Amino acid sequence: MSELTDFQKKMQTFLPEMELRFEEPMHKHTSLRIGGNAEVMAFPQDTEQLQKLIKVSALLDTKPAILGAGTNILAPDGGIRGLVICLKDALDGMEQLDAGTIRCMAGVTMARAAVFAANLGLTGLEFAHGIPGTVGGGVYMNAGAYGGEIGAVCARVEVMDETGDVRTLSREELEFSYRSSALQRSSDIVLSASFTLQTGKPEEIWEKMRDLIARRTASQPLNLPSAGSAFKRPANGYAAALIEQAGLKGFRIGNAAISEKHAGFAVNLGGATAADMRQLLKTVSDRVFFDSGIRLEPEIRIW
Repeated sequence: MSELTDFQKKMQTFLPEMELRFEEPMHKHTSLRIGGNAEVMAFPQDTEQLQKLIKVSALLDTKPAILGAGTNILAPDGGIRGLVICLKDALDGMEQLDAGTIRCMAGVTMARAAVFAANLGLTGLEFAHGIPGTVGGGVYMNAGAYGGEIGAVCARVEVMDETGDVRTLSREELEFSYRSSALQRSSDIVLSASFTLQTGKPEEIWEKMRDLIARRTASQPLNLPSAGSAFKRPANGYAAALIEQAGLKGFRIGNAAISEKHAGFAVNLGGATAADMRQLLKTVSDRVFFDSGIRLEPEIRIW
């Protein structure tokens, strides 16, 4: 192993009990399977460890990057200098608060949250069963699919700020809009989210989830690394239709390509770089704009 950087040594000294990985390949932690090394990647096991990480980060004058399941991230080829905090499988646990409310920790996958609700006979989260990210990422992005979105069922969110203090934000304070929330304009880290749902018939809830999964499997390129929908839905029309109309289905740059199966997805054909993917997204946006006058904006978050 190469000699530790000064930052790595300090992190090791301040956090001897923490799981820290040095020069950890980001491509192992993103669904696109793209990205260079993180100088330090930390895996806190609970809220207390996360709080300690945040305070040490402030002491070392570094702003950490927060990673959930990495399903909507394009990490840079050169990696990340400094700290990446991975919360998937760290902040875990779910509970029923009252007859119609469940609370899920940020590291829980959206699929698990949907199944938990279904097992309680609660309807409203079925759409989330096919979303591969975590609750934390879902709230941050106001994730949605098949006509449903997080903002419609999220009642409140517990967050930790950049000083390590914890507070609760109401739905109104979260300012949900299409693929956006107030969290994107702050340094707050999602710890948990509470969802207000309705009582339903278990057999109907499960049937709806099975139907959505079947539709997703039939239409999406699940056999290739991707980050889900590559572009946000424009005000007029649909990204996939506009891309296909511009003759870009299957278009590729290097090993980054627009899916042959679903034009709304950008996929890694094997060994694609972040540079390939960024250029692909830019070129597609430019050509669709030239063809239709509509500018597509990436839904993928480019680090």
